[in-house]
Amino acid sequence: MSSLPRDARTWPTGVVLLVASIAAGVGFLVLPDRGQARVVAAGAIVAGACIVAAWVIGVTQAQRRWMGAGHVATALLVIAAGDLAFMLFDTPTRQQHASAADLGFLVVAVPILLAIRDEFRLHFPPDSRREMWVDVMLVTVSLTVIAYVLLRPAEADGVMSASAAVFAILAAVQFAAFGGLALWVPSGGHLVQFGIMTGLATATAMFGWRWVHGTFDGTSLEINGLFAFTALAFAAFVRWCPDSWKPGKDARVSRWGRPVLTSAAVAAALAALAFVSMSTDTGGISHQQAGWLVAALGVCVVLRIVANQVRGVQANERVRTALEQKEVALRDADSALERVREANETLRESEEHLRLVFETAVDGIVELDARDVIVRVNDAFCQMVNLPRDVIEGQPWTAVAAAVKGADESFATLPSTGQGQITRDGQPLHLESNTSAVPLMPPRKLLLVRDVTSGKIADQTIRSLFKFLQDRDEDRTNILRRMNAMIEAEQNRTARDLHDGPVQGVSAASLSLEAALLMIKAGEIERGIEVLSRIRVELSDEADALRRLMSGLRPPLLEERGLIPALREMLTRFGADNGVETSFTSGTLQTVPDDVETLAWRVVQEALTNCGKHANASRVTMHVETDAGQLQVEVADDGIGFDYSGRSREFLRSGRVGLASMRERVELSNGTLAVHSTPGKGTTITATLPLDVITLRELAPAPQQAKG
Repeated sequence: MSSLPRDARTWPTGVVLLVASIAAGVGFLVLPDRGQARVVAAGAIVAGACIVAAWVIGVTQAQRRWMGAGHVATALLVIAAGDLAFMLFDTPTRQQHASAADLGFLVVAVPILLAIRDEFRLHFPPDSRREMWVDVMLVTVSLTVIAYVLLRPAEADGVMSASAAVFAILAAVQFAAFGGLALWVPSGGHLVQFGIMTGLATATAMFGWRWVHGTFDGTSLEINGLFAFTALAFAAFVRWCPDSWKPGKDARVSRWGRPVLTSAAVAAALAALAFVSMSTDTGGISHQQAGWLVAALGVCVVLRIVANQVRGVQANERVRTALEQKEVALRDADSALERVREANETLRESEEHLRLVFETAVDGIVELDARDVIVRVNDAFCQMVNLPRDVIEGQPWTAVAAAVKGADESFATLPSTGQGQITRDGQPLHLESNTSAVPLMPPRKLLLVRDVTSGKIADQTIRSLFKFLQDRDEDRTNILRRMNAMIEAEQNRTARDLHDGPVQGVSAASLSLEAALLMIKAGEIERGIEVLSRIRVELSDEADALRRLMSGLRPPLLEERGLIPALREMLTRFGADNGVETSFTSGTLQTVPDDVETLAWRVVQEALTNCGKHANASRVTMHVETDAGQLQVEVADDGIGFDYSGRSREFLRSGRVGLASMRERVELSNGTLAVHSTPGKGTTITATLPLDVITLRELAPAPQQAKG
């Protein structure tokens, strides 16, 4: 009882049911022997038992839903009402009670059929339910025919035959309906129901036999006891039936229920035919009645055959539909498999593509787990760290960092800092990394390692070039400042020389000419001629001074003889003045503009001056030629040489601006000046000057012609 719900274990209904059962038993034991009192007492006991049972079922059904129990309670109330009516209104005569009013007993079959309908709806689908009804109907009709033959008295008239048919129908319906349910769903509850309904059907058959034969007097303990105790038993079943015996919608249907019920229906039909045949032979029923009974059985058999045919057609239709659906499903499955195959192929190609991208990437790719253990690396990273893949994978990053040769401390923190360095063959390998989270379970990290050595070198080169340009700009500024100072000094010297020399001489000659003119006018011709002679000598000296000044601006030798002879003579004079062996060579020489000749002259002049001051050379060579629109002049010596690349800025800062001024002049003319010098191995200066250089003279505006 512990499995029952709490509301089903309330005590009032159980107490009432127990008291009613005890009272019914005691009442049947103390019934009067005969007479009207026995009839009234027996009827009261049966009616009271049915009413109590109906009440218990009704109360219990409100608390625990049992399919069909309410209709059975209604049937019990109908039985109680009939028993009370018989007790009150039908006691004067008890010899023959069969009449047309006996059709009213069929009212009891209505709630029984409604109860079994509810049970069938609960446990069977519509297609099985139809077949179940046909089998139950065939069994019911067969049992009805058998019961009719047994209950019908010999030589019975039509009223007695109808009354026998009524009781036969009631007994057969109660037995066959619940018997079929117990066969299909053989649960504990259905088996108990079937047992109780079998007792009720037995009581109905016994009551019907006596009623039709006119021997029922209302005092039979067997009949009254069966009616009373089957009613109380059904109420006790509904009241105390365990939940495990109560089948639901998903109750398991017996696989033997259908064939057993069908076999029972066929057997019952054959038995009914046999009973009809024997009764016809013995004269129990007429041939006409036998024909009607056989016709009823035939109709039921035909209905069973039709039901089988309908079920077969439906089964075939379901099979055909299932096959069609199977074909469609197979086609869909084939299409789905093809799509799966294409998806797998696409996935395989994508995986292969990703693997190729992973393996052929220029940058190193490292997959790390949550504990910084290396799961997978590509070949680029293996080449960076110069370790094989099987040594790297499966190891913590710190262990791999310790195994990499030349790795510094920054490489061990590369995943977190993004900067690391490895020294290989004496050269630093600069590495940068970016870390990305991979949303997997467990989580992973993807480390992208890039070799940025070339970028570092380029950055350093750019910085060096920028520093070089800054130095060059500083050097050029210093050179321009010194050149401006030198030009200013040269201009001052030229102005001073002109003022102190030719200007003073010309002024003195002008005064002397006036004095000579006055002398000649005064008739002192001899003295005037003497003054003129002295003026001529002075003017001649001033002319020589002007020539010397002009040679500082543009050597007269260039004007008179050209570039090659002027340079050769300059080199020869240098050798003679310094006791140095000289050698001059020249190649093809095109027409050289005056400005380019002057620039070449100044470069050679500065080179020879530096050689004379610092080289301590024993041999000086010079080579001049033009090629591809350029004039190339080279001056070389075998002197002591110097470290020009390392000391050029030192020379400039100390005021030795000869080479710097040469370079500046050449580069201002879009040319190049190369100085190659090694301590102990001499010096070579090469100037390359374009012949199409734009001179200041070309940029200056043309002089205006004098008017008139």
